Amino acid sequence: MLGKTTLFELLQRFYDPQKGRICFNDVDITQLKLTDLRQTMGMVPQHPILFSSDVWHNIRYGKPEASDEEVISAAKRAHAHEFIEQLPEGYDSFLGEQGVRLSGGQKQRIAIARAILKDPDVLLLDEATSALDAQSESHVQAALDELMTNRTTLIIAHRLATVIHADLIVVMDQGEIVDTGDHKSLLKSSKLYQRLCELQFDKANNILA
Repeated sequence: MLGKTTLFELLQRFYDPQKGRICFNDVDITQLKLTDLRQTMGMVPQHPILFSSDVWHNIRYGKPEASDEEVISAAKRAHAHEFIEQLPEGYDSFLGEQGVRLSGGQKQRIAIARAILKDPDVLLLDEATSALDAQSESHVQAALDELMTNRTTLIIAHRLATVIHADLIVVMDQGEIVDTGDHKSLLKSSKLYQRLCELQFDKANNILA
């Protein structure tokens, strides 16, 4: 049995699989330098880690050598620039321990700005909108749409609205893969996926677009 978050941990080689192998561009990831492997990936978790330092440092963590202009550009693309400018000292504002001065949606947009700045080949989204209210989720989803453009993105989500436009959806139950396909095909082939849609949407057939 394998959990969803465990898959991301395996991809980043926090530990290696006991059986089988994981390949990146047809190369077993155990043959790659750990720093090189992780440099190709950007992660936006459900609860992002923020430092009790200023905004510059928290975003620049994705690319330590980045210029101020690059940091601001990433913040704008993450829909974070406006609220950062409204902080008492703007980008020089200290965020407090774990970003205590920010709302959940603002923390997520800082994490997204960090990932945009890093510009990874592979983006990992682990329940990135699940803890947000509807308004915050709207802002964060817009930022994620910007971040996902033209890159491979793997998304862990219970909210189906986050993944219905994905090229491939993997349905997992009790640590096992039970079905794969896109949204339309899974509505026809997977009773579990159909049931999840019925629970989360008034009428699953209304979200086929």
